[in-house]
Formats: sequence, structure tokens, C-alpha cells
Amino acid sequence: MASRSAPWARARFAGARVARLATVSAAGEPHLVPVVFAVVGSVIVTAVDHKPKSTTRLRRLANIESSPAVSVLVDEYDEDWSQLWWARADGDAAVVSADSVAPELVDALAGRYPQYADHVPAGPFILIEVRRWSGWSAV
Repeated sequence: MASRSAPWARARFAGARVARLATVSAAGEPHLVPVVFAVVGSVIVTAVDHKPKSTTRLRRLANIESSPAVSVLVDEYDEDWSQLWWARADGDAAVVSADSVAPELVDALAGRYPQYADHVPAGPFILIEVRRWSGWSAV
């Protein structure tokens, strides 16, 4: 069992298809949601997209606006525990409108998921400036 270097964690993270975004409300209540994402340099980008949602007033957005510190986790589970690993990004998030996002960030996100080929997310977008990459693997 080993802690892993920041470059290892970033590479594993960037290759994953889905992550879990952890935010905290102003009252200190944790909130965790799955997200699709792209990594560009030290920034993770994700967006509110066209998938059905119960409301447009998403808790993750309100949480980030009041408490921008977030963690984002990817992991691999296998019944063969020698294959287990996880990678985490800790950083500061901001909620931004589509017209405030650099085109290369939108392109990176849209380029990772075929579902966005004809329907690029309109946002809002969440941009996370990663302060720390960390990870662990069983071997």
C-alpha cells in the first residue's frame, strides 16, 4: 500500500471518466455528487448540462458560492484488492457563466464525452483551481 506522487495522482485522475465532487454548505453540511469533467493544466472543469435535474438551483453551486474549498475524488474498485486505487484533487472552485469560460476549457470538456458533441453544456460551469493532488494504490 502506497501513497502516490502528485503527478501519478493527476494522471490517474485525468484518465477517469467520472468523479465525485464534495462541497460544503455555509452551515457546514457536506454534499457529494458525481460529475463528468476535464483537466486542463491545474484546472478541473465541469458544467451543469442538459441532463434532467429536479431544479436549476443546484446545491453544489450554492455551496461553492459560500464555501469555495472543494475535493474531487476518482477511484477504482476491484474484488482483487491489489487493483484498488484512488486519486483526489483539493482546490478552490468558482461558478462562472458560459460566456466567462475560456473556450479551451469548454472544448476539453466537450471533447471527452460524446454526449456533448451536439449539445455542448450551456453552464453554469464550475472551475476548480487544484491546490493539491494526492492518491493511493494498493501496489
